[in-house]
Amino acid sequence: MSTVIPREQAFADARRILDHARARRDALPIRQAAEQAAVGSFRSADEIELHLRRLHRSARQQQPAAAPTSAAA
Repeated sequence: MSTVIPREQAFADARRILDHARARRDALPIRQAAEQAAVGSFRSADEIELHLRRLHRSARQQQPAAAPTSAAA
């Protein structure tokens, strides 16, 4: 007997699985991620690695600077 789950629960489950997969992917070293992405692609791992490094650099530059914290108490 199959169980029907509510749509909201299905979306929440799918979101949780996707978030977990993204976190696992983002934890990989850039080179390893590039090699995995190159499988079945017409782009080489070197080309993908170059793009990934550019994206990481761009993301770091767009992050706001950390506000200085004062040690005064």
